[in-house]
Amino acid sequence: MAKDFLSLSDAGGDMVAAMINDAIDRKAARKGWAKARPDADAPLAGHVLAMIFEKNSTRTRVSFDMAMRQLGGSALILEAGSTQIGRGESIADTARVLSRMVDAIMIRTDDHAKIEELAHYAEVPVINGLTDLSHPCQIVADLLTVVERGFALPGLQLAWLGDGNNVANSLIEAAGLMKFTIRVGGPAGYEPDAGFVARARAAGGEVILTQDAREAVAGAQVVVTDTWVSMGQAGGEVHVAAMQPYQVDGALMAAAAPDAMFLHCLPAHRNEEVTDEVMDGPQSAVWDEAENRLHAQKSVLLWALGKL
Repeated sequence: MAKDFLSLSDAGGDMVAAMINDAIDRKAARKGWAKARPDADAPLAGHVLAMIFEKNSTRTRVSFDMAMRQLGGSALILEAGSTQIGRGESIADTARVLSRMVDAIMIRTDDHAKIEELAHYAEVPVINGLTDLSHPCQIVADLLTVVERGFALPGLQLAWLGDGNNVANSLIEAAGLMKFTIRVGGPAGYEPDAGFVARARAAGGEVILTQDAREAVAGAQVVVTDTWVSMGQAGGEVHVAAMQPYQVDGALMAAAAPDAMFLHCLPAHRNEEVTDEVMDGPQSAVWDEAENRLHAQKSVLLWALGKL
């Protein structure tokens, strides 16, 4: 049965774990292959994904396109400004039309209400490629990277530094689903969404909010940050000034666990939220994390289309 993937909770903890396992298996099976060669089983042969972009993208665009190619299908890239959405066609009407022509829709947009409307009117699965509220596909890739590095998700100690943005919200959601601890270090007024925090705590995750960067990273096995100013966000200078104490540098990483790894969803503003020393250092897994967007996207697509 086809399903929407607007949040991690749409799949649930068991299925997120299944996505990670499937991604690990498919990644291993492709070792040494040409990147555009379809997987041996080509499970999405004959399927087409429509990708709608209202925000700039590198990793989401390329990973979903390549995911469909490796799964045996194909993808259409729709820039919102060059479609009828850019001229005022409603999300609902776009959903109705695309449902007649493609097998699934991925959208990368701003207002989360848009993706909810798209999913309501679409007759095919809708996948959240990013909204201002959440970024679940990124978190599947992050969790995949954590597992690859030998960490168990239940009981994991994870630290988030900086703005309580969409990525932070989805990591908090993951903490509830996968039963780990996340300590969010950031300034007052930049906390993550209260609803995500409450739901994660109710589900059994431990969510700790602190304004002390060192408290956030103390003993952490995974340290995560993101750009201090998200795409299209106003008040950039004020944001940057408030975030200065939360820069991830070598000294802050030294306060984490000795084997701690560093993650960043990219693109990074080097020497702003993270120093070159950390970004390019031995604890950084950002390039594995970026590659894993492809492998994670494949498993998300398979789940959404009822093949996982």
